[in-house]
Amino acid sequence: MPVIPGTKPTRAVLIALKRRIKVAQSGHALLKMKRDGLMIEFFEVLNQARTIRQELVEDFIRAQQSLNMAKASEGTLTIKSVAFALQKEPAVELESRNIMGVVVPKITADSVQKQMFERGYGIIGTSAAIDEAAEAYESLVDKIITAAEVETALIKLVDDIDNTKRRVNALEFKVIPDINDTVRFIGFALEEMERDNLVKLKMLKGKSQRAEKAAAAKKLAAAAAAKSKAA
Repeated sequence: MPVIPGTKPTRAVLIALKRRIKVAQSGHALLKMKRDGLMIEFFEVLNQARTIRQELVEDFIRAQQSLNMAKASEGTLTIKSVAFALQKEPAVELESRNIMGVVVPKITADSVQKQMFERGYGIIGTSAAIDEAAEAYESLVDKIITAAEVETALIKLVDDIDNTKRRVNALEFKVIPDINDTVRFIGFALEEMERDNLVKLKMLKGKSQRAEKAAAAKKLAAAAAAKSKAA
């Protein structure tokens, strides 16, 4: 029976431990609810991550194919010249949102997917292959940003689920059982003390009764002696 070290077997401690059990059980129930809610959110985000990862691979293949087509059509030098024509880089903003008490990032980016005239290179001097490659890579970058947000949220959810599981298990298999064992130990100790006190009281009562009987017998003896002397 594991007992909390340094626990004194008193009624005040017993009352405090019973209150502590109620708090621990309430916390355990809340943590289990949080764990279950996080698991539901985790599987939802996991499905999103799988979908986005698949789309990311498909977008990457499409972007590579578009780039190869543009290189074959226009040449590597033209592609590099068009790439250097970019005037405005995407502005990435990082915010946060709350999922069941877990703070996860929310990533937004402006000017990722552009109109043809916003890309900085001349429309007349380029072919449709370059436009398709630029559009494909803009879509790829947008998908990468979304994937980063979802997968980071997934990692944070996994970490918090592990922490919550550890706390639930600690309460369920360590804290609450130890408190219950300590309560039983104090209960047994108090019962033993009550039995000892009862035995002592009975002994004192018997001693007092014997003393009273001895005193009464002594009085009777003295009275009988006085009566015989008077006779």
